[in-house]
Amino acid sequence: MDYAPPRQYKLRMPTDMQISRSLSYWLRHRPDDAGLQLDKSGWADVVAVLAALGERRIACTRDRLHDVVARNEKNRFELSPDGHRIRARQGHSFAVDLGLSETTPPPVLFHGTVERFLAAIMREGLKPMNRQHVHLSPDVETATKVGARRGKPVILTIDATGLAGAGHIFLLSSNGVWLTSHVPPAFLTVESGPD
Repeated sequence: MDYAPPRQYKLRMPTDMQISRSLSYWLRHRPDDAGLQLDKSGWADVVAVLAALGERRIACTRDRLHDVVARNEKNRFELSPDGHRIRARQGHSFAVDLGLSETTPPPVLFHGTVERFLAAIMREGLKPMNRQHVHLSPDVETATKVGARRGKPVILTIDATGLAGAGHIFLLSSNGVWLTSHVPPAFLTVESGPD
């Protein structure tokens, strides 16, 4: 039997979005898929992340990773001050202690969704679904961008002052996303929707 040398794979030059999607999946939902170990605060070792990208034949240097984090439109990731660790700022589907303190929200916050989810939301409120928290935006523009990812956006206004007064806790992530555990229907109104 003739010996065949192992096939050599070329690393492909990915787009920022491809790298970002891998980071989002691993750091928010499935670190085990990449063989990553996250600490209780959600931090992963940058060298381990770069190795996992390389195993997927996604070319990425430390400098490129830092650029992807810096240029991410949603500011979804953060690096530790020494640049040796990386984590997602929010959106985890497993328990992570982000070290955020309870914060008084502005009077109103916003949430972007689409019409097909509106009836269930108005009946049951906003739930975190497979995440730790419900994500709320500080302005209509941001909520519109979030809702537009799935179609024509519907913007909900949240009575944040009333919700906080009812005992709900608000956290503010380092990229300006407001987090809470649940928004009951009584604190929601439709800001804008389908014409």
